[in-house]
Amino acid sequence: MRDRLAQLAAAVDAFARERDWDQFHTPKNLAMALSVEASELAEIFQWLTPAQSRKLKGRAKEHFEEELADVFLYLLRLSGRYGVDLVDAGYAKMKKNALKYPVGKSKGLAKKYTEL
Repeated sequence: MRDRLAQLAAAVDAFARERDWDQFHTPKNLAMALSVEASELAEIFQWLTPAQSRKLKGRAKEHFEEELADVFLYLLRLSGRYGVDLVDAGYAKMKKNALKYPVGKSKGLAKKYTEL
């Protein structure tokens, strides 16, 4: 997976470089773009019931995949600007979350760790 992730990151970097977009891809701008794309992803589900949100089909599913990819690509670009290995960062965060949300206290609950 890391090889594929690194290949995609390189392709995204090349795409931006070919278009002379590095000048616009500051950390601030990338974080803002990531937020916008995440909002577009959320918008897909805005008026759906929980049941409907689990069963996207056709154009709705395609739109979901496109917005999810936009979020992922901006996240990948932003992490690359800071030299963050997303896989390592993900595992490190999961370790922290395991300490915050021990199974014995959090299983089946939708509470923040401060409320456990």
